Amino acid sequence: MAVLPIPPTGRPPQDLGFGSVVSDATRRRFLNRDGTFNVKRIGLGFAESRSLYRYLLYVSWPGFISLVVYWYLATNAIFALVYLACGPAALDGPEDYGVGWLGHFLSAYFFSVQTLATIGYGRISPVGIPANLVVAIESVVGLVTFALITGIAFARFSRPRPGIRFSDYAVVAPYQGISAFMFRLANTRDSELFDVSAEVAIARRRAGGSINERQFELLSLERPSVTFFPLSWTVVHPIEASSPMYGMTAEDLTGTDAEFVVRLTAYDETTGQTVHVRSSYKADEVKWGAKFVNIIDRDNADGIIRVDVKRLDEIEPAALPAGSLSR
Repeated sequence: MAVLPIPPTGRPPQDLGFGSVVSDATRRRFLNRDGTFNVKRIGLGFAESRSLYRYLLYVSWPGFISLVVYWYLATNAIFALVYLACGPAALDGPEDYGVGWLGHFLSAYFFSVQTLATIGYGRISPVGIPANLVVAIESVVGLVTFALITGIAFARFSRPRPGIRFSDYAVVAPYQGISAFMFRLANTRDSELFDVSAEVAIARRRAGGSINERQFELLSLERPSVTFFPLSWTVVHPIEASSPMYGMTAEDLTGTDAEFVVRLTAYDETTGQTVHVRSSYKADEVKWGAKFVNIIDRDNADGIIRVDVKRLDEIEPAALPAGSLSR
């Protein structure tokens, strides 16, 4: 990774960990709207590049339950075949499921179910050393795997999942006689978030020789944090003379392939843990000369303030102050 010269301010470049130099062929965004990164790691082995625990932790609940059911059915089927391989006299008990191969298989299958779950009704019992060895192995497999499934299920329940929703678009809107870059967010869940802080940086291309360098600059915010987050929050970056956006137009953002990278940190009251949320806005997701419509209703007979989260993305035209973006 090439090292950029230190800016005149004496501070090193704020590359946010992405690296300062990016190939000109790279046209995809750094950060997806859902917070995932557009990075692919190569040169790793199959086991190194994949985490089964992480997959089971982040897969959807229907997907997780389906995997558990598939594992349960397949494991019992495998052990049933092993019992059959031990011979026709390996299991002693009544022929409740008929005669023939299918009846023997069903008897072995349901005996496996009882053994794996340590139920053991006693109607069917293993006979001989091979069958008893398989029972011992299956009992250990059941104890270990059920413990792992229980632990993963608990981790899924206890993992903090903040329901912070970002507006689909950011806007450049009038703000106290000048213009400002803004986006809006809201908490969509009943769990309360405290000490919510935001950090916003703009990443844009800067031509330099045969390659294009990425320039990362942190944007100062009108209010970088809020103690309580019961309502919506409009994050505002005033476009003052000291702002990296000062003098820029919509065409400038598009021409430099600008991307606004957003990181939120908050304390989740329900889990008692600090949570992090990421997102970004590309140049075509920034609306110029627009502002967010009001979604807070204060005029209610019961005196309760209402926030209409369904209207979080709604904007309306707004005239920017004359000369507010000029250098």
